[in-house]
Amino acid sequence: MPKDPTPIRTIEVVPYDPAWPAQFEAIAAPIRAKLGPLALGVEHVGSTSVPGLAAKPIIDLDVVISSRLQLPEVVSKLTELGYVHEGNLGIPGREAFMWPDGNGRHHLYVCSVNTPNLHYHLLFRDYLRQHPDKALEYGQLKEKLAKQYPGDMDGYSEGKQDLISRLMQEAEALSGFALRQP
Repeated sequence: MPKDPTPIRTIEVVPYDPAWPAQFEAIAAPIRAKLGPLALGVEHVGSTSVPGLAAKPIIDLDVVISSRLQLPEVVSKLTELGYVHEGNLGIPGREAFMWPDGNGRHHLYVCSVNTPNLHYHLLFRDYLRQHPDKALEYGQLKEKLAKQYPGDMDGYSEGKQDLISRLMQEAEALSGFALRQP
């Protein structure tokens, strides 16, 4: 049986790095320039977007477009920047891209403005930004899980789900906007 060529990566959660916003801007600037008015925005999402939150040191970006009908043109322009379109990777409503050679590892997703996945990312980010105590609780859990499941992304992710669900329920209640059906 051939050996799997994908190495097992160790899950690394590190303390918040104040350089992350600048790293996001360095990645986002050429994307904004290339996409111009095709992009309604480029959002810094994920744990690195929340001041004080421990995170895996990987910048997550959501490129927001007004319609999925723009996707072919967006894919073409991102390809010109060296990105490789990977499809939705099993999550409907978002399109994933592999970062260009020579750039630092980051996660780039394209979402139309009406995609629940985009709303989820923004609501979760904004809730944690406004509630540093909840961000601290989440960060501490992530650090614990990274130690408990150092090479098991599924175990790490599953271990976060109960807390994420509770925090999202709180965020939805405060916002008056439910993302999920009851």
